[in-house]
Amino acid sequence: MNYIDQTIAFVKKELEGAEAGHDWFHIQRVYNNALNLLKTEQANDQIVVLGALLHDIADSKFHNGDETIGPKKAMDFMTLIDISDEVKEHVVKIIENISFKGGNFNRTFQSKELEIVQDADRLDAIGAIGIARAFNYGGFKNRSIYNPSEKPKFGMTKEEYKKHEGSTINHFYEKLLLLKDLMNTETGKKLAENRHQYMEDFLAQFFNERDGKM
Repeated sequence: MNYIDQTIAFVKKELEGAEAGHDWFHIQRVYNNALNLLKTEQANDQIVVLGALLHDIADSKFHNGDETIGPKKAMDFMTLIDISDEVKEHVVKIIENISFKGGNFNRTFQSKELEIVQDADRLDAIGAIGIARAFNYGGFKNRSIYNPSEKPKFGMTKEEYKKHEGSTINHFYEKLLLLKDLMNTETGKKLAENRHQYMEDFLAQFFNERDGKM
């Protein structure tokens, strides 16, 4: 079994029963997005593949905010397969730096591989799938769909963002609608355009229906 098959088998087992927006199928979509981006971006394929497959192996929001579990699980797994130390360390850096975290933290690590995996992950957070994931997670956390008395919060620190529990509609303004302009790669930027517009159209429809206009 090659390293990709080994990693897929490990991730599938680890994410059994995971919240549907962060389960194996999310990982699969991010992996496929990353492969598509690799067609136009020059990068180390192995690092991108492992980064995409392992990026959410233990998302901190499902582990009381602990950001160390994911990198450790990924490293522990990679030590069991034939992966060089350089690749392992790079993949861990991707996992540590991929998250949005309110968009207000200083990223200390840069690489083309991180840019590709981050774009692949962000593409899955927007568009039709992004909408479905947002409402699934909101329901999972028992958050309101929309509360007109709550306004979106901008400029949150990383810690404020992690603790924030606003409505799902507010989440569009606090994160999802911001991602188009945060894409790293030219291909990622182009792919984000249509998905972003789909969310804009959805929100316009949502508020028209709320106001009884349609």
